[in-house]
Amino acid sequence: MISAVAELYKLHPQTLRLYERVGLLKPSRSQGNTRLYTDQDLQRLEVILTLARDMGVNLAGIDIILNMREKMAEMEQQMMEFARVVQEELGRMASSMAERAPRNAIVPARQRAR
Repeated sequence: MISAVAELYKLHPQTLRLYERVGLLKPSRSQGNTRLYTDQDLQRLEVILTLARDMGVNLAGIDIILNMREKMAEMEQQMMEFARVVQEELGRMASSMAERAPRNAIVPARQRAR
């Protein structure tokens, strides 16, 4: 709830409402319209407070930084997926190459005498 979060982070509830109004926080709502903050919301709030309090970043700057962080996380996920696909394809190619006889060699392989 907003009062508990405000007390925990030593904020005025209006500050949390402002963060929500400008789109920095998006807590869910209960059926009674009470704001419900998830652990993810609280982590985001900690980033916001670090940027605002410790680094002096204004709300517009915080919004830009948070958007960039989200895009970077998406790009990281895409890169991990790409790396996984490449690894799978390399594995398929390696097993395919191992199954083939070396008949395409430049120098033909000779049979060993027994």
